[in-house]
Amino acid sequence: MSLTELIAGVEAHETTLTVYNAEEAVTDLRERFADRNLTVEVGTATGGPDRFAVLSRSGECVSATGIEALLADPDAEQAGFQSDPYRPILDHLDETLFTSYDRGEMLAASREIEDRAWRVGRGELHAGFQRLSTLRPQLETYRALGKHDGLTVHTYGVPDAEIRTRGAFLVHAEESEEIATSWFVAFDGDGLDGSACALLAEERLPGEFYGFWTYDPDTVRYVIDHLSATYLPTDVGDGNSEPQP
Repeated sequence: MSLTELIAGVEAHETTLTVYNAEEAVTDLRERFADRNLTVEVGTATGGPDRFAVLSRSGECVSATGIEALLADPDAEQAGFQSDPYRPILDHLDETLFTSYDRGEMLAASREIEDRAWRVGRGELHAGFQRLSTLRPQLETYRALGKHDGLTVHTYGVPDAEIRTRGAFLVHAEESEEIATSWFVAFDGDGLDGSACALLAEERLPGEFYGFWTYDPDTVRYVIDHLSATYLPTDVGDGNSEPQP
């Protein structure tokens, strides 16, 4: 299964937020979750708690929370992994597709995974930049990450530029459609399931990315195993540079 097929598999799972006893909140909630592949609808309930919402996936309930928590102003920007007051719902939106993220939002979400890899300081980090020239503005960040003795850093991109890593990380120059269209950052957590995380998206329109983030260790493992099996055996890099085409 390719990275694109993995995204399509996540996209196929229908996710619905049903709002009970608070019809006036539906419009606001639709706007808040406009960048998610999420349907917000009105439900009817008698008895039970007042003003609540239920999240379901493929018809199965996975979470519920009060409307006030969902309508509270976020403490931070909604950029992938940031903390929000409506955490009970977002925790279960793991692997729910986001839509139309621009490059700024993708960079913010990517930074959260890079920061986690930095804090753990061990394991494997894999990052795809579509083109190696896109890696240039991030060189200092990735050189710093690669200085952790226990952290192996792999970067991927179509070879349109020379990249000098100073021996800090590995560069995989790939003439691949999958690499050219995919943006990904995956950290294995050094074997700790609670630290594993990944962001995976494809550029379907110029500057617009569709994909998902996940904390599920099995999904993270699949992404890294796919990259390793597909690209690492034939190009492990020398850690110094990649030639210009």
